Amino acid sequence: MPRPVDFPELPPELPKLLLQWYDRHARILPWREHPTPYRVWISEIMLQQTRVETVKPYFNRFLAVLPDLRALAEAPEEQLLKLWEGLGYYSRVRNLQRAAQCILTAFNGDFPADPDRLRQLPGIGEYTAGAIASISFGLPEPAVDGNVLRVLARLTGWRGDTTRPAVKTAVATALRDIYPRDRAGDFTQSLMELGALICVPGGPPQCERCPLCRLCRCARSDAWREIPARPPRRPRAVEELTVLLLRCGDRVALRRRPATGLLAGLWEFPTLPGRLSAEEAAAALARLGGGLNVSPVRELTARHVFTHREWHMTGYCFDCPSMPAQFTWATSAALHGEFALPSAFAAFRPLLPPSPDTPESV
Repeated sequence: MPRPVDFPELPPELPKLLLQWYDRHARILPWREHPTPYRVWISEIMLQQTRVETVKPYFNRFLAVLPDLRALAEAPEEQLLKLWEGLGYYSRVRNLQRAAQCILTAFNGDFPADPDRLRQLPGIGEYTAGAIASISFGLPEPAVDGNVLRVLARLTGWRGDTTRPAVKTAVATALRDIYPRDRAGDFTQSLMELGALICVPGGPPQCERCPLCRLCRCARSDAWREIPARPPRRPRAVEELTVLLLRCGDRVALRRRPATGLLAGLWEFPTLPGRLSAEEAAAALARLGGGLNVSPVRELTARHVFTHREWHMTGYCFDCPSMPAQFTWATSAALHGEFALPSAFAAFRPLLPPSPDTPESV
């Protein structure tokens, strides 16, 4: 059983100071304009592991195509994955659809406000449940993420390991004691905003602009370098891959990845394990593609970082005289408009035929 955490009490004046600052400095974000449960939910799932500026166009496009629960629940998977293309962590969008289907069947299409019921839905954990409950329903329910943990650890001078699950529970308990019931949603967002704009990760906090400066144990000192404390990260596993970019006219070869594992069920360029030379890649293609005997016309290397793994990729572009049936041959229009290609392969897009809407570079 996890050891309980004794997190310090929070200053009772914290909400007032933070809300006064938030009223003046809150960013204008598309999901804040009409904070319905659906819009808040979609934005919070998109914002996991992704920067706000990256999410904005994705959010607007997603809502334009799938404006409500039913549209999301009934969307074809290929459409879902294409809308999500480039955001990564594709299990998030699959869980969005599963949760939408659950809400339609188990809750008659009414988004539950109760955090315990929210946590029963696929892909919704403590943080997302708290965000929806407070922002959309005005409940004094904390949403504790890395931003909030960093802000409050520095504010109180607490030097414990914030990666422990029990710490989030302790911080949520401390927050409940001071949550303003008349502005619960704004307070939730003000904590997020302070961590995103002022008490930032990976660099010095802007203490001179912080509304909590006079309360903060780390203000105007180097203590931010040690707080929050985090255990050393284990090095990522490195995987060498060879990527085959097979072009035949305006078509390019794709295939499905396995149904389980990394990037499960998504489309990819044909990929081989290991770092092959151009000659080895051509020989493998002759075997793989039903006797295609061609030489690569271009080579490109790329690196893609996942949470616990790195791909070091060597790509070879081949102009093929035929289209072996073991691959799916997508037109350039379909590749850009229909097939969801993970961002791991984004570096190889310049080797492909241009989109009909994109002039070929000179």
